[in-house]
Amino acid sequence: VQLQASGGGLVQPGGSLRLSCAASGFTLDYYAITWFRQAPGKQREEVSSINSSDYTTYYADSVSGRFTISIDKAKNTVFLQMNRLKPEDTAVYYCATAPLWGTTWPPENKYNRWGQGTQVTVSS
Repeated sequence: VQLQASGGGLVQPGGSLRLSCAASGFTLDYYAITWFRQAPGKQREEVSSINSSDYTTYYADSVSGRFTISIDKAKNTVFLQMNRLKPEDTAVYYCATAPLWGTTWPPENKYNRWGQGTQVTVSS
């Protein structure tokens, strides 16, 4: 049972990347799947979430309008399309899952499966 995050890299400001979070050993049904990120010296922050049951999404204000989260259940994978990247998007990005938490998003301490992280660097 694991999550495998991939797709990070070095990109110039204004560029795009697509991150993938592939689940194995379990199916992405009835979960909140969230991308978190952590920059050096900063606290981990929630970037974007998707409810795999009703496809509801959430975006942090800092990425709204630039990032898009989606799920492909046939591939058991969640994607994060990141456009118009900024230097402040530089961080290690992690995907994580939590059982659905009623009608609200689960608190961070309910995320019990984590991917290994993928580095995103936005720099000219």
